[in-house]
Amino acid sequence: MILKLGIPKGSLERSTIELLRRAGFNVTTSGRSYSPIVDDSEIECRLVRAQEMARYVEKGILDAGFTGYDSVEESEASVQSVLDVVSPKRDMGRIRWVLAVSESSPVRSVYDLEGKLVATELVAITKRYLAENGVQAKVEFSWGATKAKLPELADAIVEATETESALQADKLRVIDTVMESTMQLIANTISWQDPEKHRKIADLALLLEGVLSAMGKVNLMMNVRCAQLPAVMGLLPALLEPTVSPLADEDWVAVNTIIDESAVRILIPRLKEAGAQDIVEGPLNKIIM
Repeated sequence: MILKLGIPKGSLERSTIELLRRAGFNVTTSGRSYSPIVDDSEIECRLVRAQEMARYVEKGILDAGFTGYDSVEESEASVQSVLDVVSPKRDMGRIRWVLAVSESSPVRSVYDLEGKLVATELVAITKRYLAENGVQAKVEFSWGATKAKLPELADAIVEATETESALQADKLRVIDTVMESTMQLIANTISWQDPEKHRKIADLALLLEGVLSAMGKVNLMMNVRCAQLPAVMGLLPALLEPTVSPLADEDWVAVNTIIDESAVRILIPRLKEAGAQDIVEGPLNKIIM
């Protein structure tokens, strides 16, 4: 059994390969080759543009692949959504596709776009959005630099953004959210029904989910006198409960917990004050719930 896996070529390529590496799959690219090498004899990788990924997965050219939910919806491909790949990393967060106009535009709502021109890379979704609101407007595909088309070349745009601050800096005003999108692991519907391929894809999703759960978290270990344990435990957040283990010296215990990395700089000094000793902070690769 060989699983044909699509990796998005371009801006998501490096972060996807790094995600796979943390999941235990070492993927190596070379030169201009579109066939990366992976250290798993059951997987063959192929670099494909994210915008085309869903079509190739739908046709079975690929068994599975990584692409944005927006690309799946734009292509109207019939595929199986397996996992939302959302992490604190900037290029794997949630994005919004918003309807925006220039600050000076008289347009205040989608209904003001009747008979107007909207520029976007998301033509099909924008047309469906306008139709759902009963608005007839011309939708024009934008070959990049969409924001620059306002106000001379278009009356409005539909553009991807993580925050509105970048749009505001360009003197643009958000009218509405057209859709929200995340990166996804998708599968061909027939491959998903095949027992061997289903298991391989599900195993991959489990490992990736473990990586995503571990991002932004660290493992914290320490030794604590039993008499000081209540004070230390009162400071510790945890995914479930901290693990407390007895040591050879009956007066001491070992405490192990998982916390947000952002809390470490505040928490460690307080733990030291409360009596914790031999505090060790360690990285996490996966958390399998």
